Amino acid sequence: MLHTGIQWEYLPQELGFGSGMTCWRRLAAWNEAGVWDALHLVLLKKLRAARKLDWSRAVIDSSHVRAARRGPKADPARSTAHGRAVSTTSSPTARASRSRCR
Repeated sequence: MLHTGIQWEYLPQELGFGSGMTCWRRLAAWNEAGVWDALHLVLLKKLRAARKLDWSRAVIDSSHVRAARRGPKADPARSTAHGRAVSTTSSPTARASRSRCR
């Protein structure tokens, strides 16, 4: 549902999850109860314990999803004017080539 963008009302009941409204209510209740945050922490703990996390390929993603019906406004972004932040896009490895624009 969240991956394809299908509307809740068109969720196939043959999947056995109930109506689209039932699924929407469950998702909303789980979000409110913090189920996803707790699940994320459990998975991270298990992966760390098994040494299965490879942070050498970590990526920070700034994508976002539009809030339907004008969700709550986000806090304003903090200014970085007083100091420079470490670049999250640069690589510590040498560049293969560099072209010059003239």
